[in-house]
Amino acid sequence: MIRLTVQMILLAFLVTFVACNAPPVPLDDIVIEKTFTPERCDRRVKSGDFVRYHYIGMFPDGKKFDSSYDRSNTYNVFVGQKQLIAGMDKALVGMCVNERWMIKIPPQLAYGKDGYGDTIPPDSILHFDVLMLDIWNTEDKVQIKTYHKPESCVRTVQVSDYVRYHYNGTLLDGTLFDSSHTRMRTYDTYVGIGWLIAGMDQGLLGMCVGEKRIITLPPFLGYGENGDGSDIPAQASLVFDVVLLDLHNPKDEITVEVESLPDPCPRKSEVGDFMRYHYNGSLLDGTLFDSSYSRNSTYDTYIGKGYVIAGMDQGLLGVCVGERRRIVIPPHLAYGEEGTGTKIPGSAVLVFDVHIIDFHNPSDTVEITSVKPEKCGKIAKRGDFVKYHYNATLMDGTFIGSTHTFGKTYDVVLGAGQVVIGMEQGLIGMCVGEKRKLVIPPHLGYGERGVDGEVPGSAVLVFDVELVDLEEGLPEGYMFVWNSDVSPNLFSEMDKNKDAQLDATEFSDYILQQVEEGKGRLAPGFDPQRIIENMYDNQDRNKDGRITEDEFKLKADEAATHDEL
Repeated sequence: MIRLTVQMILLAFLVTFVACNAPPVPLDDIVIEKTFTPERCDRRVKSGDFVRYHYIGMFPDGKKFDSSYDRSNTYNVFVGQKQLIAGMDKALVGMCVNERWMIKIPPQLAYGKDGYGDTIPPDSILHFDVLMLDIWNTEDKVQIKTYHKPESCVRTVQVSDYVRYHYNGTLLDGTLFDSSHTRMRTYDTYVGIGWLIAGMDQGLLGMCVGEKRIITLPPFLGYGENGDGSDIPAQASLVFDVVLLDLHNPKDEITVEVESLPDPCPRKSEVGDFMRYHYNGSLLDGTLFDSSYSRNSTYDTYIGKGYVIAGMDQGLLGVCVGERRRIVIPPHLAYGEEGTGTKIPGSAVLVFDVHIIDFHNPSDTVEITSVKPEKCGKIAKRGDFVKYHYNATLMDGTFIGSTHTFGKTYDVVLGAGQVVIGMEQGLIGMCVGEKRKLVIPPHLGYGERGVDGEVPGSAVLVFDVELVDLEEGLPEGYMFVWNSDVSPNLFSEMDKNKDAQLDATEFSDYILQQVEEGKGRLAPGFDPQRIIENMYDNQDRNKDGRITEDEFKLKADEAATHDEL
């Protein structure tokens, strides 16, 4: 305001100076001095246009007789329809918005011999310092200029769509009257159903997400004769610089674009499956709001059971392990009108780029694929001591471990809890030389916790197994059996020093001797000394460190050929 006042004072001074030094010269016609011409002129005033302009009216000596600035209101009028003095009607034709002219009008084209009351004497030459602010015509329509359009445009705005967009709103002369950017919040609304001024309802139709447009509205498609009562004056053309960020329709369902599909795909996900997947989550304009990759951890959840937003529940059904797909979810199937209050705004369409790592069902069993040798002898069963090689990966092929790395087999007793349940189940029934592929669900593997630094929680495991060797185990519940009839003088044979009691050394030496001579067998795969210690402890019923003949007994419920101490 200070700057404008200074300019007006200087202008008045210059006009006065000229008037004092150059007496008025009679004019035959209007005279126009262009004091400022903008670089850009999209439109010039023609007869029939409606214009808004500011002016200062002066006599040739510089004396002001009128000013729109003093009234803080532009002069609004049709040009060429005799609503102005003839000279002004003629002079305004050809002006551009933001152009400034000094217009000199002779009396015969102004107020003539009669003048105008006490304000303008008869036969007065009039000078008007005019600044053009707005031009429009009753025949005007919405003008659209697209200055950026994305390469991909899957869908455009239609009537009844809900949109989110940013805008700067200016008058035709560039005066900013509103901006969503300054509020740091998009403008969210339905299109084409009367929630917007008519011109914006028209101007947003056909836009793509990411598109940028200049939408120019005549006032009768904006705020009309009354303006908005504050920042938008009456009869003002409006210019909106718009970027569309989001678009959906309340009737929309999710859309799924498969980007990569593994071959083969032995199984597709179903309701009730537990899934591990990676994702990048973004808004429709590409703004990233979340990513499992940034946390270096998959997102693990049941699908189809309401554990995730409805759109993801739908979008994750029917996928294959290893598949990559893009899932676009409208807000009513995501976080709705409220959003999350932080990174996801209200009424936002969400885009998830998903990579399926694995999935299983709590009812899954071990999946076994087998290649047997031509000759298949002994079959592995519970209690047997087996030696095998394996390569272990996750479902997505991530390497976990391999016996080949260490150059030795993995040796376990089946049924002894030395490996995960799924591995025990997968090894039972194998013969030496057989190769199997075992797919083990997490509840038969390492469960929800996994193995820190090696196996993620709730991970499906894949083992390629080859059985290298098999030693038949003892009957269930036995750690030592006799291969031949038991001596009726067993106690006395053990009692080397004949003191009518057995110490631990006598007991251990005798058992080891029987094993060495093939008369007895210890359970394979266990520490022999630990087995013998347990056997001795079982016989020492009063726990005095000695076994008497009364304490010494065979296992009563075993056949004579396989008696155990």
